[in-house]
Parts: sequence; C-alpha cells; structure tokens
Amino acid sequence: MTLRTLDDLGDVANARVFVRVDFNVPLDDGAVADDARIAATLPTLRELRERGATLVLGSHLGRPKGGVHEDLRLAPVGERLAELLAEPVHSLAEVTPDELPDAPVVLLENLRFDPGEEADDQAFAGRLAELADAYVDDAFGVVHRSHASVSALPELMLASGRPAVAGRLMQREVEVLSRLLHEPARPYVAILGGAKVSDKLAVIESLMDRVDALLIGGAMAFTMIAAEGGEIGESLCERDRFDDVRSAKVRARECGVLLEVPQDVVAATEMSLHAERRTVPAAAVPRGMMGLDIGPKTVEEYARIVADAKTILWNGPMGVFELEPFSAGTRGVATAVAHAPAFTVVGGGDSLLAVKKAGLADAFDHLSTGGGASLEFLEGRALPGITILEESL
Repeated sequence: MTLRTLDDLGDVANARVFVRVDFNVPLDDGAVADDARIAATLPTLRELRERGATLVLGSHLGRPKGGVHEDLRLAPVGERLAELLAEPVHSLAEVTPDELPDAPVVLLENLRFDPGEEADDQAFAGRLAELADAYVDDAFGVVHRSHASVSALPELMLASGRPAVAGRLMQREVEVLSRLLHEPARPYVAILGGAKVSDKLAVIESLMDRVDALLIGGAMAFTMIAAEGGEIGESLCERDRFDDVRSAKVRARECGVLLEVPQDVVAATEMSLHAERRTVPAAAVPRGMMGLDIGPKTVEEYARIVADAKTILWNGPMGVFELEPFSAGTRGVATAVAHAPAFTVVGGGDSLLAVKKAGLADAFDHLSTGGGASLEFLEGRALPGITILEESL
C-alpha cells in the first residue's frame, strides 16, 4: 500500500487546506477531559502552517445523528487546540458556512450535526469542497466509515484536480499496522479483550494466519469458556456464538496457534466498588457471581508468553478496569507488554485509557488512535478513507 502524503501535496503557501481530524474526545463539564487525539494531529497541523497554509478543520464529536446537540459542540475542543497549537483557532457555530472568516485556523462545527455526513451525501461533500484548495485526512479513527468528509469529499477534490493526501498521523498508522499485517517479527502475540466476542471474531479469524499466540481476556472470554462446558455463573455470554468460537479453536489448532483463555478470574456479585468478590477458576464461577477481571494466575501466564514475543498487538481491556477492584488484570498485562522486548502496538479507546492510567504510555512503540478502524485494517479489509488516498500504480 502506497499512500499519497504531505510529501506529495506540493506548494500550499496561501492555500486553504481542509484537514479531516478526529477530535472525538471526551468532555467534562464543558472542557476537554482527554486531549490525546487533539495532540496526535499537531505534527500535521504545524507542518501545514509552517508551509504557509490556512486550515479548515472538520471533525465529528459523539453521535448527534444529524441534529444539533448543544453538549456536542466543538467550541471547547477549539479552545484546547488553540492552547496546544499556540495559535488562535476560530471555532464556527456552523458546519458549512456561506463564507469563512479571515483566520489562519478555522474549526467547523460538528460535522455530524448535518445528516449528509453519515449519509456520505455528495451535496454535503460538495459544500465542504468549496471551502478549500486541498484535502488532508488525518483522522485514522474513521477511515472505515463511508462518510462524506472521509469518502465523498476527497473523491470530489481529486476529480476537480485538487490534491487529497494523508496527514502524518494517518501515514504513521498505516505504516505501523501494515507492518503487523505483512511482516511482523516472530513470535507475534495478539492480546484481545473487551465485552463481546462477536466484535472480534473477524479479526481473530484474520490473525490466525499471522500470529503465534492469541491471548483472550475480558467478558468475551466467557463465551469461549462456556462453549466448552465451563460454568461461568452470571458472566456475560453470547450463546449464539458458541459454534463460531468452537470453530476458532479448531482453526487455531490447525494453524499451530496457541489460543489461551483465562485460567482464573476475579468474580463478584455485582459490578460495583463494594461488591463481594473473590478469585475463582475461570470455568467454575459460582452461581450469582460474574467474572469481571482476569485473575493473578492468568496475568502470570500471559506475562510469561509475551516475555518471549518480538511483536505484540493489544486491543481491549482484560476486565472492568474502570473500577479499581477489577483493574489489576488489565494493569498487569499492560505492565508485561510494556516491559517485553518486542515491537508493541496498543489500540482501542479503553486499552489506551488503561495504558495511560497505568503511566505506561511512553513504553509502547505505537498507540493507535483507531479502535474499530485498526481492527478492520488488520482484517485486511479495503477501508474507504484509505483506498481513496492510495496512489495509482
């Protein structure tokens, strides 16, 4: 895969560049609670400004479903961006203004306030296209979406002879994930967690041909355990996926992949700070209790496996890490991966948050800003936001 990047953009001095960014960040009482996604775009924005471009930034925030939601306006994001960029940012209250202000950096209102964004509407994309001379996509987290600002807009720009390229964040994401997809150093270990195994089945199938070990955590593990007759108490379980997970286990054996599920879990009567809890075998969770974290034996075993790895991919927490009584498993895995002598990649919002809470963000080689996008990329799918930026060979 060869992307057109900022290196192919040409002279943008005095040009207006539309940059699709991913500023879908958490807000707390009207202020940005986590600015990591904003900070990740700074290399692209600074390079474009240094090259003399004026910027029109477009992002979504939340899921307003084509209507205006006051609590999802981007003005607080613009304020934080101005601080990080050390340059004024003019935040608009409109998605597609009739006229842009004379300002070096303009942030459009939440793109998803207009129903045309998620509909990949050509007319909406056309209104966005009128705002700029060039297009840059630095929003890896949405490249798997056929939305107007991701798909239709760059197509219109290219059709009219205006450039459409990837920003530095997008370029880095594609380079790193391509390495995992095509040429990972072995042994290659993937760690998958999260609530639903159905969300990960496609990537599990894809990884079977590439990894040496697949370590499972989170509530998704209980579907696998229950499918083999394990007692899981009140733990989350997708019983309609039993055939799928059994097939995955057979496939792992055929491919020579070590597929590990938890040996023990921390179980509780309810998901709360003060619930009765104890560590039990993962396949013998008592009735009335639910597994909410992997146990210490599982952490030890997973740490042993990753210690010998040369490539590690981690996506999804090992338990309900947001609650301290059920955070030890995720923290233990994060620590083991951080200390492993391997090329390490972590993706998914919850995994990134867990890594940051553990103070280990700097110990990973790559923190992927795309959760669903990174998984679909690793499945080998053609993603609309990337396909449109590929060079014609």
